[in-house]
Amino acid sequence: MLTFFTIPKPFEGVIGTAQRNSISSWLAVHPGSEVIVFGNEKGASEAASELGFRHVKEIRRNKFGTPLVSEAFQVARNIAKYDHLVFINTDIILLNNLLEAAEQIRYPHYLMVGRRTDLNLKEEINFAPPDWKENLANRARREGRLHGFSGIDYFLFPKSLAPEMPPFPVSRPGWDSWFIYHIRSRKVPVIDATEVITAIHQKHPYTWSPSDPESLKSAEIAGGLANMSTIRDADFILTLQGLKKPPFIRHLLSTLSQLYAWRLVLALKRQILRALA
Repeated sequence: MLTFFTIPKPFEGVIGTAQRNSISSWLAVHPGSEVIVFGNEKGASEAASELGFRHVKEIRRNKFGTPLVSEAFQVARNIAKYDHLVFINTDIILLNNLLEAAEQIRYPHYLMVGRRTDLNLKEEINFAPPDWKENLANRARREGRLHGFSGIDYFLFPKSLAPEMPPFPVSRPGWDSWFIYHIRSRKVPVIDATEVITAIHQKHPYTWSPSDPESLKSAEIAGGLANMSTIRDADFILTLQGLKKPPFIRHLLSTLSQLYAWRLVLALKRQILRALA
């Protein structure tokens, strides 16, 4: 069994529909699993009664009023029923069983991630028909678009691997890339499950910008680009036949991107030293 945990937006309008779709899909594909929802956003208590998830109303927030994803990780590690945790964004529909996929991974510690498929889906999904997954998968293939390697929307990992994190706000740049970097720095393998897991991102408006003060602060907390990795940096790719190493060109691009990040850090350091001279 799995314990999912997430930090939603208010359960109203388009995003409210998306969040109900997402949580319903997790429970439909992973029967008996636990879902923990953090934060007392509008409509969350009613959705908890409707969908049957565990609702933790109080969560620490930063000075901007944004819930801290680091707090959710810490609390989930302490209260989760099951030994495998999944942090997942509340706009992500799952069509495959994550734990069944992870059973092919023979490492005692690992981090499983995957790319998402962006889909313009605004309506409430009917989960009653037995072919709902097949119908939605077909629609995603026709109308959806596979997102790039930096769109990181779910993490599966053993509870014992949950790290102590800096005070990252949820849904802001930096924390997810820092998490992959941090896990790899501990010599724990990162697994890209994109080939076996269909994760559908329901498109919706965003209320923040990568250049706003809170987003810039989040990237600063991460330590800058040198402390960030993406799904491209995964150590293995999970396939239907098991784990395989990434293609050489992908490994090369990953290495070059890391070198570029270090160049930016060194250039900034030189500017600071010149300013202090």
